[in-house]
Amino acid sequence: MPIKILCVGKTKTDFIQAGISEYEKRISRFSKLKWEFLPDIKLKKNSTTDDVKAKEAEVILKRVSEKDFLISLDENGKQFNSIAFSQKMDSILAHKNIIFIIGGVYGLHYTVLKRADIILGFSKFTFTHQMIRLILLEQIYRAFTIIKNKKYHY
Repeated sequence: MPIKILCVGKTKTDFIQAGISEYEKRISRFSKLKWEFLPDIKLKKNSTTDDVKAKEAEVILKRVSEKDFLISLDENGKQFNSIAFSQKMDSILAHKNIIFIIGGVYGLHYTVLKRADIILGFSKFTFTHQMIRLILLEQIYRAFTIIKNKKYHY
């Protein structure tokens, strides 16, 4: 099954994009990876960060179906170790399409988190919405190497 990643905004930093390209190549041996970049909603003088997240959520939720298994990334989400994450991915990929959702600068609106099948956190640290793209890909690659019993995770 292909893996889809919905992101708000484009990757603007060259070194992050270089890392993403490397892990896209590695993941391609195991699965198709599809990116969908959604437009940034700008914070205006008469709006709040919650208004921005709500507008982004409308765009995000139009791109998922009830059949999709939605994994939303959030700093307060459930944290897995790499082996548990690989086991979870293996069980999901056998039955459903996985869509990972990475919000914009202000994170994800509660409506996206409510729709998620899993709210995933990577650390108690906060990462930029661009940096987490690379971290997510590395963990997806690591999960596939664990599933396929390849040497990478020790």
